[in-house]
Amino acid sequence: MSTAPGSVGWLLRHELRLAWFNASGGKDGTGRRRPGNAALALVLLGWAALHLLGWVTVGKLAGVAGDDPRILLAISAVLAGGATFMLSSAIKSSVLVMFERSDLDLLLSSPLPSHSIFTVRLAGVTAGTAAIYLFFLAPFAHAGLLQGQWRWLGIYPGVISVAVLCSCVAMLLTLGLVRVLGARRTRVVAQVIGALAGALLVIASQLQSLSSRQAQGRVRGVIEGLLGRDGLTFHPLLLPARAMLGEPLPMLLLAAAAGLVFVLTARRTHRFFARGLQLAASASRAVPARGAPRRHRFGRSLFDTVVVKEWRLIVRDPHLLSQVLLQLLFLLPLFFLIFQRSEVQVQALGAGLALLCGSLTGALAWIALSAEDAPDLLLVSPASLRTVRRAKLAAAVMPVLALVAVPLSWLTARMPAAGLIVCFAVCGAVLGAGLIVFWCGRPGVRSNFKGRGKGGIVMNMLELFNNLAWGALGWFLAGAAGSPLSDTGALAVTGSGMLAIVVLGAAWLLRVRRG
Repeated sequence: MSTAPGSVGWLLRHELRLAWFNASGGKDGTGRRRPGNAALALVLLGWAALHLLGWVTVGKLAGVAGDDPRILLAISAVLAGGATFMLSSAIKSSVLVMFERSDLDLLLSSPLPSHSIFTVRLAGVTAGTAAIYLFFLAPFAHAGLLQGQWRWLGIYPGVISVAVLCSCVAMLLTLGLVRVLGARRTRVVAQVIGALAGALLVIASQLQSLSSRQAQGRVRGVIEGLLGRDGLTFHPLLLPARAMLGEPLPMLLLAAAAGLVFVLTARRTHRFFARGLQLAASASRAVPARGAPRRHRFGRSLFDTVVVKEWRLIVRDPHLLSQVLLQLLFLLPLFFLIFQRSEVQVQALGAGLALLCGSLTGALAWIALSAEDAPDLLLVSPASLRTVRRAKLAAAVMPVLALVAVPLSWLTARMPAAGLIVCFAVCGAVLGAGLIVFWCGRPGVRSNFKGRGKGGIVMNMLELFNNLAWGALGWFLAGAAGSPLSDTGALAVTGSGMLAIVVLGAAWLLRVRRG
């Protein structure tokens, strides 16, 4: 592949180098991002450990037949889960190259053909999607090569082919959303879809435990029937698993299908790709048409105005929305457990809801209180800073309490004592997490939502102990609703309650003084 300036190889090398630099947080002397030496050493050490694990695993599986139906079904299940996460990351990468990067307008105005630009961007999305999975799985292929088990080399074409297919689907989905919804709404919707795809596997993993015993028996019967069926190893749905196991024909078929989909996606949609970028650029520069004069309503109080403002800012930010949505989705299995199971596991519900609601409240409180975009403007405004901060705290607490109000009401109606106890644990965890951020929160940036834990170790430790204390209280007190507490349980309740009080007291003593 030619690497002359302006060629596809030149663009692809630039794309891969940029992705590599953006994967770390360091900067070199020229201000460019570069991988830090400590990060590289840690990555290499982890990769060496994976090679050691791969060597042991490959040696133990040396005698296992590759055409065993149980092995094929297990690998197919793992591939299905991996493809879900691949699709999620590919959707986010597609949104990044479509909307977040600032160099595409320059590239499209250059003599370079749009087909080459789109092909390189699609290849970059594919490389970024496959890299993390090759990092964890390639050591097994290397160990198989050193031990003479050539079938393990099928990991490379299998992972790359699945990544190509997921990247093409993600790019087509993003472009389709641009056509249907417009560029501005696509940013939000695509981020939400990516979060849904990433959390789908977590929800699916709970279906077995949430289903009834009859449903579990039927699933086991279906699996046993599949394992006993003749010719199952040649089923088309098992083609990717057979390719991962190094069978030549499945590898060629999967690679050919991925290559064909990639070529068709690049050749048939590059014009719409350029059109989508133009729509995105025009949408960002669009000026609202003149219409009837807007009537501003000032009937809300300062408290209500700040609360509504914080909610609007979260809804309008696709990145924050997707990250918060991921935490919301982890609550779904617990909601299913409340509504669908006849034998409700009250202790697990009390602990799980307290932990998750406390964590979600901490995230929302950090967004509202610590990640304010214009703190200086609030300080010089005639509004009361105490009222503004209390409104921000309420904006973080109210959505969480509203979210769990319906399932907790249902649980209380079915089991009054246990339901009231779980409500007490959830409310305590939510209020405690919000007050910790309210008192100890340090200023941050909304775009650094994932790295918010690096800036305040003390606050994070207090949040962790607060959630653990209320989770333990929810577990033991919910169990006490059905049977009396033992001496150990009473001691655990006392200790958890004291820990919750001590954490809040420490947060108040360590509070940040504000003018």
